[in-house]
Amino acid sequence: MTLLAREATDAGAPAFSAPGVLAKARIAARFALRELRGGVRGFGVFLACIALGVAAISGVGSFSRALTDGLARQGSTLLGGDAAFTLVQREATPAEYALLSGAGKVSTVATLRAMARTGEGDALVSTLAEAKAVDGLYPLTGALTLDPALPLADALAAKDGVYGAVVDPMLAERLNLKPGGVFQIGDAKLRLSALIEKEPDSLATGLGFGPRLMISQDALKASNLLQPGSLVRWHYRVKLNDPTRLHAFLDAVKAGAPEAGFEVRSREAAAPRLEDNVKRFTQYLTLVGLTALLVGGVGVANAVKSHLDAKRGVIATFKTLGAPGGMVFSIYLIEVGLIAAAGIAIGLLVGAALPFIITWAFGSLIPIPIDPSVQPAALALAVAYGALIALAFALWPLGLAHDVPVSALFRDHVDGGRTRPRKLYVALTGLAAATLAGLAVAVSDEPRVAIYYLVAAVSVLIALRLVAVGIMAVARRLPRPKATSARLALGNIHRPGALTPTVVLSLGLGLTLLVTLALIDRSLTRELTANLPKQAPSFFFLDVPSTDEDRFATFLKTQAPSADVETVPMLRGRLLTMGGRKVEDITPPAEFAWVLSSDRGITYSQSVPEGSKLTAGEWWPADYAGPPLVSFEREIADAFGLKIGDTVTVNVLGRVITAKIANFRQVEWERLAINFVMVFSPNTFRGAPHTALATLSFPDGAGDAQERAVARTVAKDFPAVTAVRVKEALEQFGELVSQLVLAIRGASLVTLLASVLVLAGALAAGHHHRVYDAVILKTLGATRARLIGAYALEYAVLGLATAVVAVGAGTLAAYVVVTQVMKAGFAWSSGAALAAVAVALVLTVGFGLVGTWRALGQKPARILRDL
Repeated sequence: MTLLAREATDAGAPAFSAPGVLAKARIAARFALRELRGGVRGFGVFLACIALGVAAISGVGSFSRALTDGLARQGSTLLGGDAAFTLVQREATPAEYALLSGAGKVSTVATLRAMARTGEGDALVSTLAEAKAVDGLYPLTGALTLDPALPLADALAAKDGVYGAVVDPMLAERLNLKPGGVFQIGDAKLRLSALIEKEPDSLATGLGFGPRLMISQDALKASNLLQPGSLVRWHYRVKLNDPTRLHAFLDAVKAGAPEAGFEVRSREAAAPRLEDNVKRFTQYLTLVGLTALLVGGVGVANAVKSHLDAKRGVIATFKTLGAPGGMVFSIYLIEVGLIAAAGIAIGLLVGAALPFIITWAFGSLIPIPIDPSVQPAALALAVAYGALIALAFALWPLGLAHDVPVSALFRDHVDGGRTRPRKLYVALTGLAAATLAGLAVAVSDEPRVAIYYLVAAVSVLIALRLVAVGIMAVARRLPRPKATSARLALGNIHRPGALTPTVVLSLGLGLTLLVTLALIDRSLTRELTANLPKQAPSFFFLDVPSTDEDRFATFLKTQAPSADVETVPMLRGRLLTMGGRKVEDITPPAEFAWVLSSDRGITYSQSVPEGSKLTAGEWWPADYAGPPLVSFEREIADAFGLKIGDTVTVNVLGRVITAKIANFRQVEWERLAINFVMVFSPNTFRGAPHTALATLSFPDGAGDAQERAVARTVAKDFPAVTAVRVKEALEQFGELVSQLVLAIRGASLVTLLASVLVLAGALAAGHHHRVYDAVILKTLGATRARLIGAYALEYAVLGLATAVVAVGAGTLAAYVVVTQVMKAGFAWSSGAALAAVAVALVLTVGFGLVGTWRALGQKPARILRDL
């Protein structure tokens, strides 16, 4: 009885040739386990690629869930209560306040931007601060931590006409303040009592342009910053007597004050914008992890192919002893499955531990609450991705093993052999790939983005494969060089079993991603700095009292005679309806969700604002006195399906106004001139209290000293006016963008690491062919130096060709993202291109020569014996 027949009999089948399905599975599993007893040599890259991708996806998913769980668990602390109601430019009426306070405690907080200053004359120093005036109940939830530790009431108390203040350490540093130091906002004198170490509701007020300054509401009144139309937000935080009646309370407020114009948030969504950003960033990082898995899939295919090539003799022996091709396929499918399971398990352990590691190492530095725990859903998704990637990329080489001939037992395998498996295995590969794509779309919060990603990923993979085929075709048709090393290098590029497709595919995808990110970073940086238009203003001045508008403009012209001064009226309004639809019933496009998320700046004008171009409809006459009209920005109007003649309703200062859309405008936002989404006819807000927004522009530019001098004089003579220096604001924004790009680039290194692993694995898989070549060529008289030169030239050509492709593909991808998605100008960077070339050459030549050196040291007798 043959060995295989004995195995079939032991498994319960009469003979190996026709066992039952269960018996076949047992036999295949038994042989797979026996082979694995000898170790998993050659599967190191396989394990690393699967583990890396699974760790990235499970880690990102687990950490994201830890963040969202932390936000949900500490929602009332982050919000400052069970519910928060915000009004802009006005306080709640007694009736509105009574409606809120009837269900629990109410804490009132006012927030605004203000100029904090210290010193006199040329020594005057001023800086923008985010002022927060609190009452005696603040904070209703959570705890404010100060240094030194003081009761907040004591820290904010007034002494001898000087009010106490607690500030962010950055503000104290900018004003060079020490504890007890005196400074001012508006007309109020303040004393630094303590530094803020932890502010429980800092996330509720969103991202600010300056560091925090916390004062009492008495100090705010003394500052005289509360003028009619001043841009002050009044927040009413409510801590319910019965927290279980949250939804009933919100419904009661909506019914009791339907036209109040409250911006409402609850503890269940304390920081909705932050949660949305976390979801978007998570989706991106998940796609990065999936990209790493896709690149790793190439490593899986290489490792499986290399393993099966080494097992050709074993496979031929199986077939000699009566094993059908399907049994061979099953044996090695189980082997691959077990190794993939080990890689997935390693990745899961790392991914599940990631939230705990980050919390332990960086928890004190992250301003967002983190609630680390094991997340079964995130881990299950990573398992599914890892298993499908392993299956999709392993089925093809496993299918080829089905048809390994018995003759392979008697002669070494040096030719390319069959390159396409049977139709069944092709179909199974397609099914696994389709399932993977369907899963990526199904679990995505934005299916459209996932579809774009999948189309792009498949397109890049196909393009890289075609590029590899093209390189081989060109190498095949080039004239044969006279130099032996060059001729050998050229032949190695296009010969059967060449490394060209694997090198281009594995390294090309990772380099393409890095080039794309580098060019996006370059374009955004240039857009924020070098491309700043000459006509862009040097300053924006906020909260200019309407009664002082002319005096302030005259003052600026006196201080900067050559500069241009522009002033426009400014109010804040909250959209209630658009085109007859309530805003809460509208699902906006993701890129325009900000239009409905909060109050908007609005203005009125007799003529078309500078920097705008009328695209449809007609502008109203200068003396128009009819029903309210509004001009809408065209792109936003198109996004919401608005037409000329539709109506929009806004709440401004507690007054509900419905206006008809008279025209659409195209706005040149990149000029940074004053402009608004909505511009109303002047009669709409006649007599309404408001402030002015002013800009100061130097036609020929201004030096740093001149701009700082203007800022000092404005802070001295108009303390209620907030000055925003455009250069500083753009620098701050640019720093945030740079940090974000740096974080994205760091995360994307996972893909490059996977590419490096795949490249190393591919070169290791080609070690057998290199040994064979080296032995034959050395036998024919080739020297070690000549062979090293030939191989170095081959790897350099492959690396250079891959880098050129990556630069081209990365440039195209970055151009589309920057110009079509971000609507910015594209800037190419030679540094990114040179970096890609350098990385490609170092990796391909470095890894290639390491493997070549080992091949050159092999003894020729064993190779020659098999010929």
